[in-house]
Amino acid sequence: MSHKKNILPADGKLGILIPGLGAVSTTFIAGTIAVRKGMGLPIGSITQMGKIRLGKRTENRNPAINDFVPLASINDLVFGGWDITPDNAWEAAMKAGVLNKELLEDLKEELELIQPMRAVFDHAYVKNLDGEHVKNEKTKMDSAKALITDIKEFKEKNGCQRLVMVWCASTEVYVEQQDIHLDLLRFEKALEENHPAIAPSMIYAYAAIKSGVPFVNGAPNLTCDVPAIVKLANDLNVPIAGKDFKTGQTLMKTILGPGLKTRLIGIDGWFSTNILGNRDGKVLDDTDSFKTKEVSKLSVLESILEADLYPELYKEMYHKVRINYYPPKGDDKESWDNLDVFGWLGYKMQIKVNFLCKDSILAAPIVLDLALFVDLAHRAQMKGIQEWLSFYFKAPQTLQGLQPIHDIFQQKIKLENTLRYLMGENLINHLGLDYYEEKE
Repeated sequence: MSHKKNILPADGKLGILIPGLGAVSTTFIAGTIAVRKGMGLPIGSITQMGKIRLGKRTENRNPAINDFVPLASINDLVFGGWDITPDNAWEAAMKAGVLNKELLEDLKEELELIQPMRAVFDHAYVKNLDGEHVKNEKTKMDSAKALITDIKEFKEKNGCQRLVMVWCASTEVYVEQQDIHLDLLRFEKALEENHPAIAPSMIYAYAAIKSGVPFVNGAPNLTCDVPAIVKLANDLNVPIAGKDFKTGQTLMKTILGPGLKTRLIGIDGWFSTNILGNRDGKVLDDTDSFKTKEVSKLSVLESILEADLYPELYKEMYHKVRINYYPPKGDDKESWDNLDVFGWLGYKMQIKVNFLCKDSILAAPIVLDLALFVDLAHRAQMKGIQEWLSFYFKAPQTLQGLQPIHDIFQQKIKLENTLRYLMGENLINHLGLDYYEEKE
């Protein structure tokens, strides 16, 4: 047994603040309220339905994760956020069309109370969207200060003990790290000077961390994985995590990829295409926004397959990703994957995957888990990058220069061992030889 970490109790209300009151966030909020009322199960949520093995297999200790770790109760969650349209959560959920209208009618009273605050928005970063419900501050630093005021007022008005922020807004145009991102003083000066390389998501991250609020990046934007924001988070003892929720097609890649690699099956090519028709699809119809998503989606297989270590199997692999905006689909995304693989003596085979999914249904439990886990991290005095939450992301944030782990099974072991570590339990390495050595 290792020493149990000092974790502050999860007393009082936890406010979850969400930039972007669209399909993902309204599905999460409405779903969480439905679960509270006993109207459905939180399927896909590790914090609500997961079990964790403790000690040796012979001990049969497998408690529920939310009994083992002091997480905030879903009964203590309060929701708020910002959006470029003034629709309340019920109106936004009805427009998103993910959850059925009968369910939303039953939740209307609670959802109508969630009115978005005016958003920080820059059309240059999301070219295919426009909105009137936005802040009109003089500088980006003024926008950050306005968000800090929003955060403070929300906490007081709703009687919250603690807050977390989870970015569920759109994918921004692709941005490379620049000099102003490398240093906190330069970053703050750039906020004052309205530097074009500071995206709205960075302003939200800055405002959250300055307010002592953990920040989670659910999109593939650069946002908080720049040295200036990482330093701010470390200086102020605030956890950050990201990026890009791992939902449909990429979820399948991180399941299939490790399986093929484990059996040393070669891959000649992996072609992936999607059609979707929600607001996310509309945003990604812009070339610059798609580039941000493409980089995130392409990085997954490179890390899993380790082509430099296995050149005969993966060095020549051709990997292509396509996303197509098709309005009739709405949130019912459809993805196709064609894998050209080869086995013994180079003999060719194929795998076809057709996944018809609702991205927001897959994302909602991720938002819940991340909000609860990042709040746990904060109460456990963990700060900066929370790599143990990689399980939930397409492009996990790590210390710069450190290769991220993309294998979903390794990510799960990392997450569970972190929980064991926090609670003073032995880490599990799955060696298992001791059972046999003891018998001998």
